Amino acid sequence: MSTNVQLPQRLALLPTTLATAHLTLGVLTGREQPARVALTRGCAALPDASCRWDTAPVREILDEAMRRFDTHPPQADAWLAPRLHATVRMTRSEAADPRLWAFLAMVVAPDYVIWRHRSTGRRGDGAAQPTRFVGRKDLHAFARLWWAAELFRDGEDYRPAEIVCEVQDVLHGMMRLDVITHRPTALALARIIKELRDAGVSRLGDRTNALSTAVNAAGSTLLYDVIAPDDLPDQEGLLAWIAAADSAPAVPWDRLPDGPDDGCTPRDSVDTLVRLFEEFRDHAPLRERRASSDRPAADAW
Repeated sequence: MSTNVQLPQRLALLPTTLATAHLTLGVLTGREQPARVALTRGCAALPDASCRWDTAPVREILDEAMRRFDTHPPQADAWLAPRLHATVRMTRSEAADPRLWAFLAMVVAPDYVIWRHRSTGRRGDGAAQPTRFVGRKDLHAFARLWWAAELFRDGEDYRPAEIVCEVQDVLHGMMRLDVITHRPTALALARIIKELRDAGVSRLGDRTNALSTAVNAAGSTLLYDVIAPDDLPDQEGLLAWIAAADSAPAVPWDRLPDGPDDGCTPRDSVDTLVRLFEEFRDHAPLRERRASSDRPAADAW
């Protein structure tokens, strides 16, 4: 971030209508900074004074991500997702508020959004899509990472989420599926993705998309929560982890942080779905790719 920009001390809630009104072409291309003063004046304060809403730790990990992955921005996702989740500790209800993500993208780190999601390719104009600043949780630059870490972690263990975030098509496709709110389903998918990655298969993204399509389609008739039951997460463990934010050290950079100790997913349920999804994987058709000259330019996932 430019040294002449005053970073707000705390996150806040920025109305998405106000954020959208300030998404000029100059902002989307990074040629102009958002009108932070005007945006901040229109914000609502968060309801508690916890350190979990401090902006400095968030800004620090974003700066480190840009330093580490300077020439390969998409590779930052797998590193950043668990660290963002462990830094901004909150419930799913709190994370579902789009105003929080609008503030983070427009006021705290618009430069990161441009760095990570600037359009590339022959037809690109160097702009990020507005949905990266104000969009659904599977599209927003930061919400998609926090939710990927939340949906694919196994209790304290962020390793499944890290694996999933290494495959860009997962964030583009699987994050939109309702079935991944079922923890055994999410972890079974993560395990198969790891197997495909470790085997060095070709067209990993296409195979992941085909698998997710098959899993989602079957979910309309197969009740995954019946054939692979899950335990209810330990809410006390989650709330204790959130409350500990005031005394927690900064997240580590060279090893994964620890997530909330709210219970692991039943291993038998994950194993059951892995066997089922392996059948889907082996029979799911791969879509034909269009010639590169016919494919529209877009920002990389």
